Amino acid sequence: MLALELCMRVAHVLSAALWVGGCVMYQFVIMPALRNGGPAPGVAAQIASLFHKMTQICAGVLLLSGAYLIFDRLTMTALGWPYFLVLGLKLVLVAAMLLLVIYLGQSQVRRLAKQTSRLSKRAPQLMLALGIGVFILGALLNILYIATIAPR
Repeated sequence: MLALELCMRVAHVLSAALWVGGCVMYQFVIMPALRNGGPAPGVAAQIASLFHKMTQICAGVLLLSGAYLIFDRLTMTALGWPYFLVLGLKLVLVAAMLLLVIYLGQSQVRRLAKQTSRLSKRAPQLMLALGIGVFILGALLNILYIATIAPR
């Protein structure tokens, strides 16, 4: 059972790191390079498509491993209300990230129709901010969990 928990935790952390790290790379390296390098619509479209596929895979792994880890933690010990409050906030941010992924997946249709919105333009920054927030809340959950199980 410990091996399964370890595998789930590793899958969860690696998927989150890939997603958020990918957002950092996309935001601060790839997009500026594409803007400064001149028009390369084929390359930009390929990068966007591959990044979208990666985020979908990461989202699937995160949902499955996250559900397992939540169930594991909630059945192990008596956690206090701060843990549940932070967990609830983390789940809200995760839901916002997933909705943003769905929205960005639909943006190709809007792009073909020549319709862009403020959200379309700010989505990468919002995704990065939400991802960092989820990472911080995950760390806080670990601190709260350790404080709950530590001998007093």
